[in-house]
Amino acid sequence: MSASKITHVSGRAIILRGDDIDTDRIIPARFLKAITFEGLGDHVFEDDRLEAGRRIGGVHPFDAPAYQGAQLLFVNANFGCGSSREHAPQALMRWGIRAIVGQSFAEIFFGNSVMIGLPCLTAAPEDLAQLMDLAQSDPAAVFSVDVAGERVSGGSLDVSATIPASAKQSLVTGEWDATGLLLERYEEVTATAARLPYIAGF
Repeated sequence: MSASKITHVSGRAIILRGDDIDTDRIIPARFLKAITFEGLGDHVFEDDRLEAGRRIGGVHPFDAPAYQGAQLLFVNANFGCGSSREHAPQALMRWGIRAIVGQSFAEIFFGNSVMIGLPCLTAAPEDLAQLMDLAQSDPAAVFSVDVAGERVSGGSLDVSATIPASAKQSLVTGEWDATGLLLERYEEVTATAARLPYIAGF
């Protein structure tokens, strides 16, 4: 196993309009009792999805058949605000999301996302609106998120989407993947362990 370098993410996109979508909505608090993150993807936006289903003809984007299997998520401003729960990006990733493009992100949510290899790029409101409109009018459209080049493209669109230098470095070099980095240099790890007196003999 080697460290996972994330330079590009491609796929269809799901759109979630609205500012200040917080982590309590992304994954409700009752699902934080789990010992592991397994299965959280089944409950992402659960309360919002239930509420949408109660309205006549209402379907939440994460339940819409046209968006099943989407790997990109387009959002608006201050996405992931609220509590600091790391379950929020975990739930999104376990649903199938591999990159998020938004107007802005809450700082802790952003950090938790990068730590699990989930890129979050920021686009200008007018560019984001075009990306969302295309994904809504053509759910089959395939988009490409160029993490290294800081671009998002789809159809005839090609827009700038930025990410802080430190986060980009972590993703494109694989530094975010601590386990992968250790296994990539496994011989050095075992050699170091053999020299430690409190590990010898185990």
